[in-house]
Amino acid sequence: MSRLIAGDPARRAQAPADFGKVAVLMGGDSSEREISLLSGNAVLAALVRRGVDAHRFDPREQPVAELVSGRFDRAWNTLHGPGGEDGLIQGALEWLGVPYTGSGVLASALTMDKLKTKRVVVGAGLLAPEYAVLGGPGDLAGALARIGLPLMVKPASQGSSVGIAKVKSAGELPEAYAQARAVDPLVFAERFITGEEYTVGVLKDRALPSIRIQPATEFYDYQAKYFRDDTQYHCPSGLGAAEEAERQAAALATFRVTDCLGWGRVDFMRDSASGRFYFIEINTTPGMTGHSLVPMAARRAGVDFDELVWRVLETSFARERRR
Repeated sequence: MSRLIAGDPARRAQAPADFGKVAVLMGGDSSEREISLLSGNAVLAALVRRGVDAHRFDPREQPVAELVSGRFDRAWNTLHGPGGEDGLIQGALEWLGVPYTGSGVLASALTMDKLKTKRVVVGAGLLAPEYAVLGGPGDLAGALARIGLPLMVKPASQGSSVGIAKVKSAGELPEAYAQARAVDPLVFAERFITGEEYTVGVLKDRALPSIRIQPATEFYDYQAKYFRDDTQYHCPSGLGAAEEAERQAAALATFRVTDCLGWGRVDFMRDSASGRFYFIEINTTPGMTGHSLVPMAARRAGVDFDELVWRVLETSFARERRR
């Protein structure tokens, strides 16, 4: 009978060889494959620049079991969306005994489901917008009466704003519901918070500087996140010292209550009328593209992209097991 011993979450790599052979998981078969490939190739290039023995690994093209037959020592996960952020790949890696970056099975499965995350976070005392589950077309009128306009319609388990729509009139609601239902069977409506969006990255139990996001579109959608050049990012965000510390503390508290680990990002909206902040969602595998927010915040904190990639890879040490 073997005894498994947890790794050391505080361990730092002294040389590239400390990581061994690294698989950069990218691509996959979710609706976010395109973004995952962008993130994965950026991460792979950074690791190679730092002298790490890193290799591309696309689970859509290679069986995950090849991580074992290929003698990979660990995995840097850049898979976005279902299959990559929902606990599925994390469970497979646990089964294979391959240490990996970021949050584990439970936290990944929980935070990929926006509804369940909302319930946990609200139960822990954070504010979140009022919402209603849309079990079918018959629920639309009740949700509209309860929440009012404008509102957001969201699939529960997609990332990168896939399937999300802002509804400004009652006539738009059926189409928004159908659009969300096409990508996920579980859909909900949420009060739209009119105001500014803020995000706080987390890296190894440390909150990074907040970023204020100013999209040119109706909201911070898929195109604004990854492809448009007219989205404005403010870092520093313009918050006062006390408010900045409060947002960072809220991000860390949200991470803890959802059992997240290593790195990630927490998003908030600030109501323009009341000034109150509302929790929106957690991202356990944020983008690592040229438009991505965690690299932007890390740079403000004095951590360049290559160093950020290195430090995230160090989070895999916490998942090492020895017999």
